[in-house]
Amino acid sequence: MSRIGRAPITVPAGVEVKVDGSHITVKGPKGQLERDIAPTMSVEQDAGVLHVKRASESKMDKSLHGLTRTLIHNMVVGVTDGFEKKLEINGVGYRAEKKGSQVVMKLGFSHDVTVDETDDIKIDVPDANTLIIKGIDKQKVGQFAAEVRSKRPPEPYKGKGIKYDYEVVRRKAGKSGKK
Repeated sequence: MSRIGRAPITVPAGVEVKVDGSHITVKGPKGQLERDIAPTMSVEQDAGVLHVKRASESKMDKSLHGLTRTLIHNMVVGVTDGFEKKLEINGVGYRAEKKGSQVVMKLGFSHDVTVDETDDIKIDVPDANTLIIKGIDKQKVGQFAAEVRSKRPPEPYKGKGIKYDYEVVRRKAGKSGKK
C-alpha cells in the first residue's frame, strides 16, 4: 500500500471539505479550491480527518493513490496557509518594482519586462532584487514563478538573471587568455 496514500489528512478548524463523488471542494480562510479526482479513488471523511482509498490494486490505481492524497492535502494547506515562491534577481542594473497590480522588471533588455498579478496570484516586492509570489493553489504558484523566471533565467558565467532563492547556479570558468 502507498505510504503517502494511506496517511490521513487532518482538516484544521475553520476549513470545510465537501466530497461529492469524485469532486472535492475545500473552503478556508484564504479562499476556496475545487478539484476533480480520479473516479477509482474515494475519499472518506470522519471527525476532521480525510482518508483516501483506492478501488483496486492495479498499477494505475496504486499510482493515483498517493497523488490524490497529496493533491487534497495541498488544497487544505493552500486555503489555510497558502503557498509562496521566492525569486532573486541578480545582475548589475537588474531590479524590480511594483506599480499597482503590475511588477516592472529591468533585466538588461532594451525594454522593461512587465508581469501582471492575477486574481489567484499576488506578487510582493520587498526590495529591488526580491520577488515573492503568493497564492492558494500550489500548482498555479509554481507555474507562475517558472514563467517569471523564464523571462531571464540565470546564466552560468556571471550568474545574472532570475533564480529561485534555493537554487544554486553552477558557474563556468569562461575563456582563458593566451599565455
